[in-house]
Amino acid sequence: MNKVLVLSAGFGNGHNAAAFNIRDGLEAVSEDVRVEVLDLFKLCYGKKNDLVKKLFLGIVQYAPKVWEGMYSVLDRTSVVEKHLGRLTKLRQTLHDLLKTTEPDAVVCTYPAYNYVIADIYRNHRERPFALITVVTDSITVNSVWHGAPADAYIVANDPTAEVMRRAGVPAEKLHVLGFPVSPRFQMLAEQRNGDAESPKADDAKRVFYIIHHGKKKAGRIIEELLEIPELRLTITCGTDAELKGRLIERTRRWEDRVEVLGWTNRMPDFLASSHLVITKAGGAIVQEAIAAGCPLLVNQIIPGQEEGNARLVELLGIGAVAKEDADLTKLVRDAFAAHGRQWRAWRKAIQQHSRPDASLRIAEFILQECQPGDPDDGERLVRLPTLEKPAPPASFHVARPTKPLLCDFHTHTNYSDGKLTVAELVDFYGRRGFDCLCITDHIAERKRLVGKLANLSNLTLPWNQVAEYLDVIEQEKKRAWRRYGMVLMAGLEFNKDGLSKKSSTHLLGIDLKGPISPDLGMKKLIAAIHLQGGLAVASHPHEGKSLWGRDTLFLWENQDEFAPLLDAWEIANRDDLYNPVGLKRLPFLANSDFHKPSHIYSWKTMLNCEKHPEAIKQCIRDNRNISILLYRDALNAADAPMPVFIEPPAEQMLLPLRREKLRAAQA
Repeated sequence: MNKVLVLSAGFGNGHNAAAFNIRDGLEAVSEDVRVEVLDLFKLCYGKKNDLVKKLFLGIVQYAPKVWEGMYSVLDRTSVVEKHLGRLTKLRQTLHDLLKTTEPDAVVCTYPAYNYVIADIYRNHRERPFALITVVTDSITVNSVWHGAPADAYIVANDPTAEVMRRAGVPAEKLHVLGFPVSPRFQMLAEQRNGDAESPKADDAKRVFYIIHHGKKKAGRIIEELLEIPELRLTITCGTDAELKGRLIERTRRWEDRVEVLGWTNRMPDFLASSHLVITKAGGAIVQEAIAAGCPLLVNQIIPGQEEGNARLVELLGIGAVAKEDADLTKLVRDAFAAHGRQWRAWRKAIQQHSRPDASLRIAEFILQECQPGDPDDGERLVRLPTLEKPAPPASFHVARPTKPLLCDFHTHTNYSDGKLTVAELVDFYGRRGFDCLCITDHIAERKRLVGKLANLSNLTLPWNQVAEYLDVIEQEKKRAWRRYGMVLMAGLEFNKDGLSKKSSTHLLGIDLKGPISPDLGMKKLIAAIHLQGGLAVASHPHEGKSLWGRDTLFLWENQDEFAPLLDAWEIANRDDLYNPVGLKRLPFLANSDFHKPSHIYSWKTMLNCEKHPEAIKQCIRDNRNISILLYRDALNAADAPMPVFIEPPAEQMLLPLRREKLRAAQA
């Protein structure tokens, strides 16, 4: 079994995107690999790291000239080396991590780790692992990327490789394998039968507009774009709920030609189905557009690293850079003029440089580097053989466990008002040894006033993204089982909020297979959940003390009518324990109502049944062999646990270093 440690940081989207796509690529090409992605800056420095990230993003957005100067200073590697001594906590953590996990390869998508690793191995033994740097910038490559040694540098394109060669990086260490985009780009490329034709005069012209900065001007730009006949515009506003609400209202008269989204996880699908994308010159998004074969119009450039990305667009002839916002509409018109002559030229060029399978190619390269080198070459130590364990079962159905199943059936992601993505939530629970997790993001009724207001925010899942949400969870199910031996279910929390607590209710739909309209009446909604084989559970049905929102008492006030229809009632939610549910002898569950890492310390459900979705649901329906507990662990939930690269199922919490220190302190 090969063990790969991928080190990243949250300073810009490109580093983390590359890291997680490399993980997905490795797991796609080999069943004999264990991968861990860690942000040691977040792990070691917590809130200080968050503050620095906010400061960085603020400077980049509001003071780009200041960042340009800082970028120039960072280009002198002596600055990085000079301040390395201040990262003592990160150095010690990385030292302990390498000693404990003994990886075969360490992959860095953020350059600072190379300096720390060089310092750790400065005065003694040789590195017992391959060290690979994945450069996430193009052309304007800061010298910090290659100022510390690595065995190999992976770059996205030939112009970037040439820049690094001129900077002194040996040619034999440079590998042009593309940018590690999601493996989904390769799947979409295989699904496309032949080349997409240029849109004709009367065809729909599909433009994907990603709004980053310059939000005040976005409305005017959108109106100008919609003056182009047959234009179909998809807009994503990220997490800016206020902007999303404004644009929905402003584009209502074109609603048959406009789709306004908040944050989305379907970037590969939108890029693959669009003729053009309007975006800033971010490292990840430019490379994703190239992988999807979607020509670009760049409307924003952050000085420094993004200048190279914009230069790449022009150098390869795969789009254009708008000098001013007013140029965007003209560039779009020109692209589709004369039967799409300009668009066809961009499209032909971008296909020549598209590498949708880059993460898979990079994964194969990393696995080759994991093999021990020749003992005589002095470059790599020969490792002890790793004991193999049996592969996980092909299906979910496994033997009756020797211990109860630890479950949480009420959690939220950033599709509604949670802090973590779907993948991050899976990792968070999987690393803590949970056996079953159901993701139940909020979806609001669209007819009531409160629901209409909620749908204009980012607090609920928009109806037009439900299919995407369910698809993302479906993709994560296989990884959750393969990596952690954890059953993952898709669900929704249906918010039916009135103007009073007695007219409000929240209903959990657990293990859903497809979208269900939140506008259905309560009885029809429960029937629709059951029709899909799911569970209908009353969420926080009684008065609570720890809830930040309004109590939802409708189902409780009408329990005689609804108790025969519901599969269970939450007897505990977060820190609240609802004694009346127990006194009524109603079937029960206990859940965390998870929104952020600290919510892991809350009520959970224990089931004594087979680890299989149908067995789990039947155990809840029967309400036998079920118990609840207040979950605690030895780790601050805001921190990421240390990896130990174990085979699934992950029966124990993966906290070896923290627990050793805790025991030593207690002794």
